[in-house]
Amino acid sequence: MADTRHKLVIRHIGRILSGKLEAPLLDGDCVIAIDGRITAIGRERDMDTDQATVTVDAADTWLAPGLIDSHVHPVIGDYTPRQQQINWIDSCLHGGVTTMISAGEVHLPGRPKDIVGLKAMAIASQRWYENFRPSGVKMHAGAPVLEEGMEEHDFKELAEAGVKLLGEVGLGSVKAGETAAQMVKWARKYGIQSTIHTGGPSIPGSGLIDKDIVLEADADIIGHINGGHTALPDDQITCLCEGCRRGIEIVHNGNERAGLLAMRTAFELEQSERVILGTDSPAGSGVQPLGILRMIAMLSSLGNVPAEIAFCFATGNTARMRELDTGIIEEGLSADFIILDQAQHSPGADMLESIQQGNLPGIGMTIIDGKVTSTRSRNTPPAARLPQIVN
Repeated sequence: MADTRHKLVIRHIGRILSGKLEAPLLDGDCVIAIDGRITAIGRERDMDTDQATVTVDAADTWLAPGLIDSHVHPVIGDYTPRQQQINWIDSCLHGGVTTMISAGEVHLPGRPKDIVGLKAMAIASQRWYENFRPSGVKMHAGAPVLEEGMEEHDFKELAEAGVKLLGEVGLGSVKAGETAAQMVKWARKYGIQSTIHTGGPSIPGSGLIDKDIVLEADADIIGHINGGHTALPDDQITCLCEGCRRGIEIVHNGNERAGLLAMRTAFELEQSERVILGTDSPAGSGVQPLGILRMIAMLSSLGNVPAEIAFCFATGNTARMRELDTGIIEEGLSADFIILDQAQHSPGADMLESIQQGNLPGIGMTIIDGKVTSTRSRNTPPAARLPQIVN
């Protein structure tokens, strides 16, 4: 009987970035995935590569987990009215992002703020991104913004309907720490993860959320700790890092100096596993298809962090904190990859050294659930070497 499984073989890999802080580089030159799951990592000579549905020759380039953007604001499909952009998610795929996490669908014109309406919108958002993946990208959406008057049963109903996220606490009418803390507890009780806005107001209707509110609310993720756009004073940022063990999210659309401060503080506390990355787009700053790659290069070069560690901020750290089955190259997890290499004519002995000097790599291919979703990136600088599909 013919084998009907979809088998992906990636061979001739130069190096493998694992996404795991404890072992960021893996030994091996071949990865196999069957039906969208990683089944083997190692040396091709020791592996069963027969009967592959698709074989990719990586041409001695680098294999990494697909990047995760921990903070986006989608609306519907691959369109956002925030900057009147179509296919922005597809463009981010060409920047290596294979998974996105909504921090609230706040840019929908006429967004409902009554409790019935906001629940309906959250459930609808969760459904349409569950049923439709723009260009294959995994969008975790349906993140209601907290409004005054919500009660425990509202969170129970949302959870039972499949909602797993809260939009940024502070973007709605709930801004007091005590009220936010109660709602965050209700959400957590029913398995809904929370993110809180941090810093000055970003859109009309939002407001200042300072360290005292953030600490009292105790959300799972300290959203854009470096501001979205305006950061808190340095002493408040360090206090947030020191005062809890929640996720330290650094975003592209924030204060870069404040982001470096937060990252350095996390390392001083020996808690680098808390650092995760997002873009906070679409926003007034637009959409940044290369935003996560730029954050990796910025934190590595200006923060003097090995590039393989910075990659973990955008992959394994986020996956573990967000309880995702992607972001790490490990048997049993989703086969979501990027194949990339040092950009043509960039300085540095290899890709990692080039990134640590502040340069972006070139992406040659993205793969989601074991299937090729894009080839040579139209957005990154051209890679020195490119993978090829050989069958």
